[in-house]
Amino acid sequence: MAVDSPKKTVVFTDLDGTLLDASSYSFEAAIPALRLLRSKEIPLVVCSSKTRKEIEHYRKLLDNRHPFITENGGGIFIPAGYFRHDLTSSGMPWTKEGIYKVINLGTRYERLREAMRELRSEGFDVTGFGDMTAEEVAEATGLALEEAEMAKERDFDEPFLFNGSKEEIKALEEAISKKGFSSTQGRFFHILGDSGKGKAIAILAELYGKEFGCVITVGLGDSLNDAPMLECVDYPVLVKKPDGSHYPRIQIAKLIRTDGIGPEGWNDAVLGILRELYDND
Repeated sequence: MAVDSPKKTVVFTDLDGTLLDASSYSFEAAIPALRLLRSKEIPLVVCSSKTRKEIEHYRKLLDNRHPFITENGGGIFIPAGYFRHDLTSSGMPWTKEGIYKVINLGTRYERLREAMRELRSEGFDVTGFGDMTAEEVAEATGLALEEAEMAKERDFDEPFLFNGSKEEIKALEEAISKKGFSSTQGRFFHILGDSGKGKAIAILAELYGKEFGCVITVGLGDSLNDAPMLECVDYPVLVKKPDGSHYPRIQIAKLIRTDGIGPEGWNDAVLGILRELYDND
């Protein structure tokens, strides 16, 4: 049954393995849902562990002009003039960076790199993107060299490699926590400050609420670092991974698990939610 008189809907999405195919980084399978979002003027907000330059690259391919969230919630980038109300009145501290108003939530990258060096000195065999050449990042991620170079230009989050047992991973997470940082996992491990996708989405949802009144939020992700996003939206969607599984540690009320993998599952989930919300239009 469709919801009567739907409120303004906002869709928040992860990229890798969710809107983008985990291997090819293509979003072709999601084009029908992307077109429907555009036709209904529903904002699509990218919320990813990727850097500003990486997300800008995909926003250009998607012809997307909405705000975006970088590096696991480290920064919120809002195009100048996007909201009618003044961000200052929202009480959110922001800075002007080029064409964006930016809300910085994350720890500066230099502090994270220092923490990585300390972890190695404590016996943890961690290798961050900052320790790798662009060629090595490209090999580890499957990205083209140009995109790997973008992935190395980080501000708030350091992805890293670590091959350890469950006990060793737990010890590493505890060591990171003792230093005052947090960690999460997507395709890679990540060390970051007191930021996260959920916190950033809550801020943007509030800003959208001031613009449109109450909003309905949809969130789509595939990994543990997406859990904070899925926990704070009205329609949480967990996208199936290439091996046919759903990330097992994400258990959220009303969680929608897709049958399709990556962008195929993303497409089906978005179309299904929009049918529920807008079939009476």
